[in-house]
Amino acid sequence: MRVLTKTAVAGTLLVLLLLLFAAAMFGLGVGPAGLPPGEVWSLLVGDDAAGATADIVLRVRWPRVMLASLVGACLAVSGVLFQALLRNPLADPYVLGVSGGAALGGIAVLSFGSAIGLGASAVPPAAFVGAILTTLLLYAIAGSRGRVSATNLLLTGVVFNSFASAAIVFMASIAGLSDGANIFLWLIGSLSASRADVAPWVAAFLVAGLATALPMARNLNLLALGEEGASQLGVEVERVKRWLLVSTSLMVGAAVSVAGLIGFVGLIIPHLLRLILGPDHRLLVPAAALGGAVFLVVCDTLARSLLGGRELPVGAITAIAGGPLFLWLLRRHHLRGIRA
Repeated sequence: MRVLTKTAVAGTLLVLLLLLFAAAMFGLGVGPAGLPPGEVWSLLVGDDAAGATADIVLRVRWPRVMLASLVGACLAVSGVLFQALLRNPLADPYVLGVSGGAALGGIAVLSFGSAIGLGASAVPPAAFVGAILTTLLLYAIAGSRGRVSATNLLLTGVVFNSFASAAIVFMASIAGLSDGANIFLWLIGSLSASRADVAPWVAAFLVAGLATALPMARNLNLLALGEEGASQLGVEVERVKRWLLVSTSLMVGAAVSVAGLIGFVGLIIPHLLRLILGPDHRLLVPAAALGGAVFLVVCDTLARSLLGGRELPVGAITAIAGGPLFLWLLRRHHLRGIRA
C-alpha cells in the first residue's frame, strides 16, 4: 500500500471537488432549455434571480442536482464499505439485499397505500424502514453467537434479494396501470419525481455514514488482511461490522427511498477509484462520496436531456455506462494478474 500523505489526500479531494463543481454546472446548464455557464453562475450568485430562467435553474434543476449528488455519494460510499467488510469486490447494496428491502417497502406503499389512506409522501419513510428491517433480518440470520460470517451474510443477502424481487413482481402484477408505471420507475431508478425537501434528510444520513466510516478507515485497511489477522492487530472486528452495517443501511435506505433502485453506482465507483487511488480507505471513503456524486449528476443530466422533452430513468443510464466500464475494469484486473 502506497504511503498516504495529507498533501496527497487534500490534492485528490480538491480535484474531485472541482469535478463535482463542473458536473453541477453541467447539470444546471444542460436540458431542453440550454443555458450558458456564465448565465447559470450569475443566477447562483444572486444576480437577476427572477424570471423563467431563474425558475428553471433554481427551482427545477438545482434541487435535482443536489439530490443526485447526495444519492450518488450514499451509494458509492456504501459500496466501498460493503466490499471492505465482506472482502468481496462484487459486494454492493443490491447484492446484499438491503436495497431490495428498501424497494420492497416503497413499492408496497405504491401498490397498496391508497387502500389504507397512504399517499406518495409515505413512500420514502416506508423504503427507509424496509432497508433497516432488512439489515436487522440479515444480521439475525447470518449471525451466530454474536459473530457475523461474511460468507453467510452474502449468501443470505442473495436469497433475500430473490425473495424481494419475487414479492415486487407479485405486487406489480396486481397493481393498477398508473401504479405499475411508478413501480417500473422505482425498479429502474429515477429522480424525476424527487422532491427538494428530502435533500436535507438524505444529507443527514450521508454525513452520519461518513462520520461513522472515516474514523474506522484504518480498521477497514486491516480487515483486508482477514478477520483473524485484523483481530490480532487490535481491531474489534464484530463491533466494526455492526457499526458499518448500520451506517451503510441508513445511507442505502435514504438513497433508495428517494430515487429507487439505481444500479452500478455502488459497484463501479469503488472499483474505479481503487484502481486510480489505491486501496487505502482513509482516502477511498471520502473520494467515493465525491466520485459517486459526480457520476450520478452527469448520468441524471444525460437522462433528462438526451431525448429532448422526454426523460429516461437515470438507472438506465448508469447501467449503460456502468456495465461496459465494469467489464473493462474486470478485464484490466485479469490481464494485470496474468502479467504478475
